[in-house]
Amino acid sequence: MTDIRGIIFDKDGTLFDFTRTWGSWTRRIIADLAGENAGLSAELARVMGFDPGTGRFERSSMVIAETTETVMAALLPMLPRADPAALLERMNRIAAEVHPVPAVDLAAVLSELRCPVGAPQRRIGLATNDAEAPALSHLRSAGVEDLFDFVAGFDSGFGSKPEIGQLMAFADRMELSPASVAMVGDSRHDLDAARSAGMTAVAVLTGVAGAADLAPHADVVLPDIGHLSDWLSGRH
Repeated sequence: MTDIRGIIFDKDGTLFDFTRTWGSWTRRIIADLAGENAGLSAELARVMGFDPGTGRFERSSMVIAETTETVMAALLPMLPRADPAALLERMNRIAAEVHPVPAVDLAAVLSELRCPVGAPQRRIGLATNDAEAPALSHLRSAGVEDLFDFVAGFDSGFGSKPEIGQLMAFADRMELSPASVAMVGDSRHDLDAARSAGMTAVAVLTGVAGAADLAPHADVVLPDIGHLSDWLSGRH
């Protein structure tokens, strides 16, 4: 069995609890765009697959796995006066101001994964369908930016998931074979990208999807990334 020498993580729903992090962003976007227009507010929430009353996302919500650019494009038909470039910049700016809620003690977990006892150091990367600038801001706010060797957003020049560009760029830059890399995520986009890239597909349940949704697309399903180290140790 090939040793895992690199791990590339999704961000939202993987490193950070999805609902507690992105519920506030979605509420702010809706309020920012709809103002006092209750009808528009309800329609924006419907398109984004979000229930403002409960703060929960539908499992099919585009906010979970699509790029900010894709979400913006879906909202445009309801905002006939909006400039697409300005709207995307606005959404990315609000995203950068989000206070992400870590799914686990990220500094402890990532440090252990990066420097396993008695084994060579692993490379750590991030592949997100968020933009790169908000992603870096979120890692910085969590105090873990320095633990990452590679960070790619949908606008970093490698495409977005479920395409494999971000994953292959990580492997290439770290000089790793895809078979020695694990992709860890909370959505089918993450897992399908991992499979297509020839990497190990690890699902975690800190997003919106359940185990039954993810298991058919994953090599393993874990409660959260805090279980990764034990699982990796048990592969030997």
